[in-house]
Amino acid sequence: MKKTLLGFAATAALVALSAVPASAHRQWMMPSSTILSGDDVWVTVDAAVSNDLFYFEHQPMRLDAIKAWAPDGAEAAIENKATGRYRSTFDVHLTQKGTWRIASESDSLMGSYDLNGKTERLPRGTNAANLAERLPAGATNVQTSESSSRNEIFVTVGEPTTTLFQPKGKGIELVPVTHPNDLFAGEAATFQFLLDGKPASGLTVTVIPGGIRYRDQLHQIDLTTGADGKVEVTWPEPGMYWVNVTTPQPERTEGAAPPPPARRASYVTTLEVLAP
Repeated sequence: MKKTLLGFAATAALVALSAVPASAHRQWMMPSSTILSGDDVWVTVDAAVSNDLFYFEHQPMRLDAIKAWAPDGAEAAIENKATGRYRSTFDVHLTQKGTWRIASESDSLMGSYDLNGKTERLPRGTNAANLAERLPAGATNVQTSESSSRNEIFVTVGEPTTTLFQPKGKGIELVPVTHPNDLFAGEAATFQFLLDGKPASGLTVTVIPGGIRYRDQLHQIDLTTGADGKVEVTWPEPGMYWVNVTTPQPERTEGAAPPPPARRASYVTTLEVLAP
């Protein structure tokens, strides 16, 4: 089995180890397990937005966009959905052997237009397909920035499979050189990230181990994808890890606000690293 993601490869550049502010809100999904066996298998997933990773203390994650796919690519049911004050939860019945994908994805357009001498913002929910109908008659100087987000986890019953990793060509996607359910502490793993279907260099990759409530250091690792879109990591210890990949922010010119990027994309996953 191939190994996993967290050090640094010749194809990736290590950025300074800086900490995300304690007040940063992070969206995540936490499966009850990522590696299972048996013939009647279920996984329960907690989903929330919080300051401390994998603790419920800010707000629940919305479940309306979450879907699940079986190893053969068929969409599976999200069952027993519930949303409370601080978290949402749901179940997926894993009826096939292999690797399952559970994800929430969205695409939108942010931007503005001029009308009657005023600058107005595009309404929430605007995307490339409905932009024309969302613009009022007479709108000019339309400025848009496309945004894509993907939050996904992977759960394997029996042996890992890779049928669900065929790129869709939209947003940031993970191509597993190392399978995300084959991660071990002390071993190196390599992941490749695509942006709109192509290997993406210069993406910002943030890796944070869970349990930050009980330590005074974040232990964040910051990486940047290389020319082939790859990063490599050596996991320091077993546990659950939050991985966030984003398009870089535009450079700020001194004395001026940074220009809005033409393309924004983000990717989040939760990975389980096992003891060797």
